Amino acid sequence: MTKIKTIEDLERIKNDLRSDTDLNGNYNNSENPVKIKVGMGTSGIASGAKDVIDFFTEALEKRNIEAIVSQTGDMGYSYAEPTIEVTKADAEPVVFGYVDVKKADLIIEKYIKLGEEVDGVIPINYRTIEE
Repeated sequence: MTKIKTIEDLERIKNDLRSDTDLNGNYNNSENPVKIKVGMGTSGIASGAKDVIDFFTEALEKRNIEAIVSQTGDMGYSYAEPTIEVTKADAEPVVFGYVDVKKADLIIEKYIKLGEEVDGVIPINYRTIEE
């Protein structure tokens, strides 16, 4: 790890990190096909989202699946916490509700690895102004 000796060193590191990430915390220079966002608002945390994000981080690494696991705020599905959003390459994001460690394992094995459907998908219940 590089030692920070001056304010300029700190500014350079900050600018390098900003150029590598977009506003949603996604890595721009990454070719990882899977991005997982875990809803870590207060209701998500209270429902067990911390265990879920820890499981995804560890399990994906152990299984050699390249993915970016990040946290996000409340996704608006408080009734179905913990919630996660999974985005696979060239696919629309899918939001899963009531995700515990057991369901997270199923999502990795069936949805991410095999592309099979998994129960618990929260249907899109909104449209944008453009639609």
